[in-house]
Amino acid sequence: MPQSYFDVENSRHRSFELPGAKPHYNPDRPGQVEHIFLDLNLDIPNQSYNGTCTIQLKPIRNGIDRLILDAVNLNIQSVQVDNVQQTFDYDGSQLQIQLSTPTQIGKSIQMAIAYSIEKPQRGIYFIAPDKHYPNKPTQVWTQGEDEDSRFWFPCFDYPGQLATSEIRVRVPKPLIAISNGRLIHTEEDGDYKIYHWSQEQVHPSYLMTLAVGDFAEIQDEWNGKPVTYYVEKGREEDARRSMGKTPRMIEFFSDKYGYPYAFPKYAQVCVDDFIFGGMENTSTTLLTDRCLLDERAALDNRMTESLVAHELAHQWFGDLVVIKHWSHAWIKEGMASYSEVMWTEQEYGAEDAAYYRLLEARNYINEDSSRYRRPIVTHVYREAIELYDRHLYEKGSCVYHMIRAELGDELFWQAIHTFVQDNAHKTVETVDLLRAIEKATGRNFLFLFDQYVYRGGHPDFKVTYSWDGDSQLAKVTVTQTQAKEGNNGSSELFDLKIPINFGYTQKQAGETGGAGEAGGELTPHFKTFTVRVNEREQSFYFPLEEKPQFVSFDAGNNFLKTVFLEYPLPELKAQLEFDPDPISRIYAAEALAKKGGLEAVKALSTALKRDRFWGVRVEVAKQLAEIKLDQAFDQLLPGLQDENALVRRAVVESLANIKIHDTYKALKPLVENGDASYYVEAAATKAIGGIAAASLDEKPKEEKVLKLLKTVLEKRAGWNEVVRSGAIAGLSQLKTSEAALELILEYTRLGEPQALRLSAIRALGTISTGQTPVNLERILDRLAELARETFFLTQVAVVIALGQMETPKAIGILRSLADQTPDGRVRRMAEEAISKVQKSSGTDQAVKQVREELEQLKKANQELKSRLEDLEAKSSVKG
Repeated sequence: MPQSYFDVENSRHRSFELPGAKPHYNPDRPGQVEHIFLDLNLDIPNQSYNGTCTIQLKPIRNGIDRLILDAVNLNIQSVQVDNVQQTFDYDGSQLQIQLSTPTQIGKSIQMAIAYSIEKPQRGIYFIAPDKHYPNKPTQVWTQGEDEDSRFWFPCFDYPGQLATSEIRVRVPKPLIAISNGRLIHTEEDGDYKIYHWSQEQVHPSYLMTLAVGDFAEIQDEWNGKPVTYYVEKGREEDARRSMGKTPRMIEFFSDKYGYPYAFPKYAQVCVDDFIFGGMENTSTTLLTDRCLLDERAALDNRMTESLVAHELAHQWFGDLVVIKHWSHAWIKEGMASYSEVMWTEQEYGAEDAAYYRLLEARNYINEDSSRYRRPIVTHVYREAIELYDRHLYEKGSCVYHMIRAELGDELFWQAIHTFVQDNAHKTVETVDLLRAIEKATGRNFLFLFDQYVYRGGHPDFKVTYSWDGDSQLAKVTVTQTQAKEGNNGSSELFDLKIPINFGYTQKQAGETGGAGEAGGELTPHFKTFTVRVNEREQSFYFPLEEKPQFVSFDAGNNFLKTVFLEYPLPELKAQLEFDPDPISRIYAAEALAKKGGLEAVKALSTALKRDRFWGVRVEVAKQLAEIKLDQAFDQLLPGLQDENALVRRAVVESLANIKIHDTYKALKPLVENGDASYYVEAAATKAIGGIAAASLDEKPKEEKVLKLLKTVLEKRAGWNEVVRSGAIAGLSQLKTSEAALELILEYTRLGEPQALRLSAIRALGTISTGQTPVNLERILDRLAELARETFFLTQVAVVIALGQMETPKAIGILRSLADQTPDGRVRRMAEEAISKVQKSSGTDQAVKQVREELEQLKKANQELKSRLEDLEAKSSVKG
């Protein structure tokens, strides 16, 4: 279940557990739920429905006379057990049924609960056109994970109960209804049609789904099984473009997991206003319609492909093999995220997959350093939805990769096959994965799980290297900086066996040669050593026949870590040029940028022109902007012509950090004339706002930039409003401009396209920090008004905006939103935003002024340094 997460800046490793967090356990089981049957009659205009939920339960104890079901805000009309009326108590969240005949072991009972609901708050969502959005489709869809099925039908709502299910639903023509499993029957009923679906393999209640709409149906197949895409009519081409690889993916995952796709069909339904990226309901995935790509978006957007792969992977990890408790959700979410890496490797090659892994690791590391640190497996929380974070997805993915790297491909896939085959149609906990690995390979992986799964954190390595020519020894010193000094027995230390490569090329490092040959015609050879890193600081000595040109720490980059390389300049340049591993080249680029100086700029600019892999060029562009020398600007410019849109975008974003008039002149044509990529165009549009806002001697007139951004807003409506959102972000950089604020406020109105409106709401926070007290009040009033809207994504945008503000007045709005929202994610984000605002509003004006003066000094210093570097370069040429 992909989601969006929002990093909140705070102190080092804040606790994940907020006040009110407590241990959560599955409830005691009165018996085994065998079957759930929902018979529903929808009244779409009134956003309501009525029906019967019939649950067949096989008791596992004699003498139970009371059953407790989860049921929130339902109107319970009657309860029958085996056709006999029962008395019941209902408090709005739990339904207690008093059984007139106590249970007998092995004798199944059938509970039929008649109920209705009007305007449900969660679980089931009614989407309909209104005066603000007259073109919105009429749709009904459900979302059960984590514990929201109880909002649309009575159930034992936790993942440990698996049952078969059926949904029979009456909907008005021409709408169609899609659900889990097979369509076993349809019948006409005047202006209505009844759809009857049956899911014959067991699954938990959170994976039961219903989606209703006037969809176009695009049919595909895999091994004779229907593969169907449902989208709004008119978007059929986008559907094929976005989901057309599904049959090949099913083939790929069936092979990789060692278990053919288990369900009778696979449907993907793209729905409006979806509150996640996607949701892997058994055999029927729901996706946001924003994932549908037009031709231009498909140029540089692989996110949809990854989303499709992620949700499909869940059909095995999550749906076929079900987690027993939310605390073990990493088993499914980590593998679905790792399956994105695997599909990338299959489709685009090993370098793209390695880079994808690096980006996943960074997402987790960012959350770990700026939000909180937690063990991946924990059952202490307030609501289970809080667990759906970067630790669960991206760190989980990295753990699967470490298992694969340690075992090697053959044994890893044997272990995965064993895990899936042994646990198909059953529930699992983390220990079951450990057992499957041991059963298939004889290897005990508790050492890795203890370090990366059952406790928080990862190693932060600092690696220094030097060469002693007299004794022909390479010295590598590894420091685990996450542990405090003198803390050798610390629980913060990691104990890992790490390979180190010493790289040699036929060409000596001093000679010139194209970096385009990195890992190409000029293949380096390696001398590899594996060392045990288990202390805070260790020095290793390696006897070598000759001095290596570069050093690769953690060859293959398989361990989840951060790493800072303190190598001499020639070794870093050689690594950037010749190391075949793209991640090692990226680490070398980071280390070069930290060293700074003209030599580093030259090496990075060569890589920007010549590195064969786009991901390295993206990272090199970022690092060039980190070097505070004027020469960096000239070296970035050629990157605007890169054939790869992702590289052009990175170059634009890097140039945006170099706030000089020349940058404005370089980016303005991109804003005026556009780019093949929506994202490059949006990045340029955002950048010119930031440059216009900077205090430059020669600066573009604010009115000119405002006019340009306003033109973009008026004329560039398009796919997911990416370009116009870029213009809003550009306006938000003009923090002292009242005219920019007016424009942004205009786009927060109902009726504006949702994606653009959400961008405008978020931008109110960014622009707020430079506005007058009167305008600040206007922003707060508008956000207070918006906070009353119930739509999840609007609430998220409001929280993000308020979290950026530097006034204690934002806290009251955040508090009331946290108190009133029914969504656990919004509640948590609002509470984190409160502490962020408390921190930033404590920063008084005097501190701000000192900060600004410091920036001016740094700028003057940069100009001097750049001139000095130029002079030195010229004198060395003359010398």
